[in-house]
Amino acid sequence: MQTKSFQDNLRSPDTLSSIRTKITNAANLIRQSKKTVVLTGAGISTPSGIPDFRSAGSGLWTKYLPMEVASLNIFRRNPKKFFAWLRPLASHMLTANPNPAHLAIALLEKEGFIHTLITQNIDILHQKAGTKNILEVHGTLNTLTCTACYQQYSSADFLAPYLESGQIPLCPNCGHILKPDIILFEEQLPIQTWLKAKDAAETCDLMIVAGSSLTVAPTASLPVWAIEHHAKLIIINRTNTYIDVRADIVLTGDVADIIPLISKELLKDNE
Repeated sequence: MQTKSFQDNLRSPDTLSSIRTKITNAANLIRQSKKTVVLTGAGISTPSGIPDFRSAGSGLWTKYLPMEVASLNIFRRNPKKFFAWLRPLASHMLTANPNPAHLAIALLEKEGFIHTLITQNIDILHQKAGTKNILEVHGTLNTLTCTACYQQYSSADFLAPYLESGQIPLCPNCGHILKPDIILFEEQLPIQTWLKAKDAAETCDLMIVAGSSLTVAPTASLPVWAIEHHAKLIIINRTNTYIDVRADIVLTGDVADIIPLISKELLKDNE
C-alpha cells in the first residue's frame, strides 16, 4: 500500500516550495524573538495514538456526551461511570510515547528558543519528551487529589493500580475518592496556572499555536491577547482556526512533520 508523503498530507494548496519558504520564515521569526510561547492542543498528540475530542468520526465527543461522562457533577454522583470512561483513555495516555513534535519542542526549549509551553493536553507527553517550563491549563493525569482532605498523590502510586485492577482509588489518609487532577466540565481552570498562561501570552514576542483548533474557551483567546500586545503569531494545524487571517504564518499539516522541520532549520548551523 502506498503511503502519503508529507507534502501529500498538507491540506493547503501550497506548493512544496512555498512550504519550505514558510518553514524558513517561521524559523527566522523564532530566531528574532526574545520570548517565544508555544500553545499546544490535542492535534500534537494524535500522532502518538491518542484520540482528540472533537474530530468527526474519531473524536471522543462523537462517541460520548461529555456532560454524561466527564463533568464534575457526574464524578460526584456516579464516580464509577466517570472512572469507567477514564480507564481506557488514561491507560492509553500513560503508555503513549512522545512523537517528533514533542521531542522537537523539548529540544528547542533546551537550546533557548522556547520560553514557555502552554498545553491544553493532560497526557504528560511534553514532560516525557523533556520540556521543563510547562503550564497545563486543563490539568494533568500526573497527580490525583482527595476530594475530602485535599492530599495530593502521584498517579504512579494510585491511578496506575486502578488501571490494572479497576478498583477506584481511595485516599489512604481519610478513605475518600481520589480525583485525577484533570479539569472536568463544570470546573474552573486552575487559577494560578491560568494567570501565568495569560501573562505569558501578553508578554511574549511570538506565539506558536501547534495542534489546536482553538475552539475551547478561554484558552482560545490566548493568541488574540498575544497579538493585541504586538506579538507575532504562527499557526500549525491540520484544519483552519478562527484566527488564521491574523497570523503571520499559517502551516497546514501534521505538527509531527512540520515542527521537526522548523527545528532542523533553526539548528542547522549547529550540525
